Amino acid sequence: MSLFTTEEQELIANAIADAEKATSGEIRIAVEKTCHGSAFDRATEYFAELGMDKTAQHNGVLIYLAHADRKFAIIGDRGIDSVVPDDFWETTQVAMKAHFLSGNLAEGIIAGVALAGEKLALFFPYQSGDINELPNDIIYMDQDETK
Repeated sequence: MSLFTTEEQELIANAIADAEKATSGEIRIAVEKTCHGSAFDRATEYFAELGMDKTAQHNGVLIYLAHADRKFAIIGDRGIDSVVPDDFWETTQVAMKAHFLSGNLAEGIIAGVALAGEKLALFFPYQSGDINELPNDIIYMDQDETK
């Protein structure tokens, strides 16, 4: 059984697409089974590996989830990080965690995407000619694993 159903994967990708319609920012989801060490450190590694630090306005946001270890992090590039309130990433995690604790990973991810999208739209509104710099699908970092 997959971590997310096909419908949940589509809902997550659609949430990203909807959020990105109002912003020049980019949002990605990276998932793997386990995380040795800090989820923040792992998210930081993947942020660079996925090229999220290469967006034109440095306004990429990554939501990272290690589902078996029940760890997650949400991080933003320096452009978005410099303009959101100091506690924004933590408060976003609290909102996501409420869904996770009730067993609904997809809704937690979607909540994080929505909150990140709102801030991205506020500080980095969509501009004419903006292109989607990064794909909206979930990246399974375990390569061959979708569970």
